[in-house]
Amino acid sequence: QVHLVESGGGSVQAGGSLRLSCTASGRTFRNYAIGWFRQAPGKEREFVAAISGSDGIADYPDSLKGRVTIARVNAENTVWVYLQMNSMKPEDTAVYYCAAAPYGTSRQLDEYAYWGQGTQVTVSS
Repeated sequence: QVHLVESGGGSVQAGGSLRLSCTASGRTFRNYAIGWFRQAPGKEREFVAAISGSDGIADYPDSLKGRVTIARVNAENTVWVYLQMNSMKPEDTAVYYCAAAPYGTSRQLDEYAYWGQGTQVTVSS
């Protein structure tokens, strides 16, 4: 059974850091790209970062470059993907989701076949 589980969310003050984790199991996720997205109240879900399966190449939107870093560890049946966020701002407040894409990194939601339930991140000023 496929599971993507996010963890590490919580509350942090502006300027602080947070590291989110995504544990993916139930498929050969080491061949999948893993992405992070976020959704703030009343807004569309947006792309945060993604990392390819085999060679670990990362992709970030220009708006977040320099503040977020994505990394992954591949095992036989489980993949762990981490999202390090620094210099956090109140506008980073959102539910953060990890997702798995079978055909490579993408910024498009519909390229991702599997999704986690999300973890809440709240940044206070």
